[in-house]
Amino acid sequence: MEAARRIERELERAIAFATAPGCPPKIAQAMRDSIFPGGARIRPRLALAVARACGDRNPSVADSAAAAIEILHCASLVHDDLPCFDDADTRRGKPTVHKAFGEPVAVLAGDALIVLAFETVARGWIGQPHLLLPVITTISRAVGTPNGIIAGQAWESEPQVDLRTYHRTKTGALFTAATALGAIASESSPQGWMGLGDALGMAYQIADDLHDFAASSGDMGKPCGQDAAHGRPNAAVQHGAMGALRMLQDQIDAAVATVPECPGGDQLKAMIAGEAKRLVPKSLAQSAA
Repeated sequence: MEAARRIERELERAIAFATAPGCPPKIAQAMRDSIFPGGARIRPRLALAVARACGDRNPSVADSAAAAIEILHCASLVHDDLPCFDDADTRRGKPTVHKAFGEPVAVLAGDALIVLAFETVARGWIGQPHLLLPVITTISRAVGTPNGIIAGQAWESEPQVDLRTYHRTKTGALFTAATALGAIASESSPQGWMGLGDALGMAYQIADDLHDFAASSGDMGKPCGQDAAHGRPNAAVQHGAMGALRMLQDQIDAAVATVPECPGGDQLKAMIAGEAKRLVPKSLAQSAA
């Protein structure tokens, strides 16, 4: 619960700066609705879990990094839902931003959230200027091209894409950044942690493929069957539901195996195991059992 409080407090602080008096009301509300209420907050939780495992030397710095990762994730969802991409009507059980506020405001809100993520990091890390360069570089690579989430979205406009490349860019990039930022915040080397982020990111995208393939919109809070409708790569479509489940378990096992030896390692492994149970759609979990 402490991690959850830290994340929500930092997100509230960030959005308060972005929506201060003078901000156009519609975009202010659209940005707030994009972030609150949130989902599982797994990316910022992962960043704080790694920071804690590395000693949590700079809690306020870790908090701003965790918030920035979640803000970027929320920005990507706003853009992902747009008519030019998924054209989704719902997200987290409520109307998507473009449905609630119109497409122009949704585009601007997603853009503003990306800027806000960098502003949040700059504000939170001002007392650690020697760490700002690796932090900004890490975030930029996770968001942009050639291997960030923008590249992941762009692969959907290509005639062909390798499934692992698509998963690694569309989802894995922010997970890898989350682990790296958690380590950097505690002044530890990020290199030993990036394999954990990559494996977890792949696991989450495979799980998302399974939900899109087998779950219902009521279970997900967003439309299902989007990958088939838009002709996008999907692990369950390519390998079957049981094959995708095996891939998911392999990635979870890989994530646990890559956790470096550290004081908080066992707690982090337990967190990964707990998340693994939540990832599988209920109907497929029963079949697998």
